Amino acid sequence: MRPRPGRFAGWTILIVFLVLTIFPFYWMIRTAITPAGDIFTDSTNLLPQHPTMINFWRVLGLVDTPTAIKAGGSGAKINFLRYTLNSGIYSLSIAAVQTFCCAMAGYAFARLRFPGRDLLFGLLVAALMVPPIFTLLPNFTLVKNLGLIDSYAGMVAPSLLMTPFAVFFLRQFFLSVPREVEEAAVIDGAGRWGIFWRVVMPMSRGPLITIALTTAVWAWKDFLWPLLVGRGEQTRLLTVALGVFRQQSPNTQPDWTGLMAASALSVLPVLALLVFLGRRLVQSLNFTGIK
Repeated sequence: MRPRPGRFAGWTILIVFLVLTIFPFYWMIRTAITPAGDIFTDSTNLLPQHPTMINFWRVLGLVDTPTAIKAGGSGAKINFLRYTLNSGIYSLSIAAVQTFCCAMAGYAFARLRFPGRDLLFGLLVAALMVPPIFTLLPNFTLVKNLGLIDSYAGMVAPSLLMTPFAVFFLRQFFLSVPREVEEAAVIDGAGRWGIFWRVVMPMSRGPLITIALTTAVWAWKDFLWPLLVGRGEQTRLLTVALGVFRQQSPNTQPDWTGLMAASALSVLPVLALLVFLGRRLVQSLNFTGIK
């Protein structure tokens, strides 16, 4: 069978965009395994001439300070276990609580009838047009007045309950759930909460995993708000720690090899989450529906 021009052009465009997407990650790994002395002299080759893992070891603090300085670093290191745990608590708590609260709000807008429902939903959708930077200062002032600076509660407070997009997204899905299923549950004696928890939630695994996954990834890479609120070692996130590591270099230029090694390590947890939940997401989307 002769290949069709349209199919060939489609695959060509897809491969080009795939290469453009993956290449920055490849260059990050390539820089991380390049000796600091070769970072500029060996910048035209796709593969480093003298690959080494010393940048990972010195960032993790597995070598002594003289060895780290000799390898081109400043002697600075990152407490990856502490900061990864902080980022995990921050992102997973926001993803879990926000997904559940948005599911309840979306189901209420989709199925419940109460005065002012459409007006309230319109105001919620209008909040999508408000840039997050506009709420940064009021949120910081409120968290400061509550005495929650440098605490997990203060860090997760603005994003813990819900976001307009997640409520809108889940509401649209709940509207597509057949009412006959809920009516059958009512005949079996289920109340509104039982219908939501035992019928609607299991049928909505695909959208729920989608919202939870995107929320977790967004929270994992969040930087500005954790930088303002999580100032101490006990609450500092991994993204903030990378910024601190960059500023600890006494040279005129940052420690690029060490910074790329640290960035590559910071990607691993969220990459594992995407691989695990991505497969579950595809399975949920394939098997969600009426049997």
